[in-house]
Amino acid sequence: MPRQIIFTSRAAKPPASYSQAVKAAGLVFVSGTSPADPQTGALVGSTIQEQTRQCLTNIQAILEEAGSSLDKIVSATVVLAEEEDFAGMNEEWLRWFPSNPPARQGAKLPVRIPGLKVSIAAVAEA
Repeated sequence: MPRQIIFTSRAAKPPASYSQAVKAAGLVFVSGTSPADPQTGALVGSTIQEQTRQCLTNIQAILEEAGSSLDKIVSATVVLAEEEDFAGMNEEWLRWFPSNPPARQGAKLPVRIPGLKVSIAAVAEA
């Protein structure tokens, strides 16, 4: 099965240098997703909870376009601008994944982007 580039207008548009997601080998690889509004491109929310919610909303739309869903995520990488935002991000995360959560790793954003608090990438079963 050849790889398939996934795009939906229901999620934030990525820069031209990468795809929202790639479906290959029975998996969907979702690129690091920002908390941007799909219609305006503007960052959504000023709190880590609001931004985490928008990242997951965008990921949900991408996965649905690929024929998958949030409950099929096997691994996620959460990248935070500030370590002290972990508790707030985790609070929102647990609302989306109250049981059987995916594997998760964390990292710190390598570059400061004004207002951006979080980016999330995910791998899900197709």
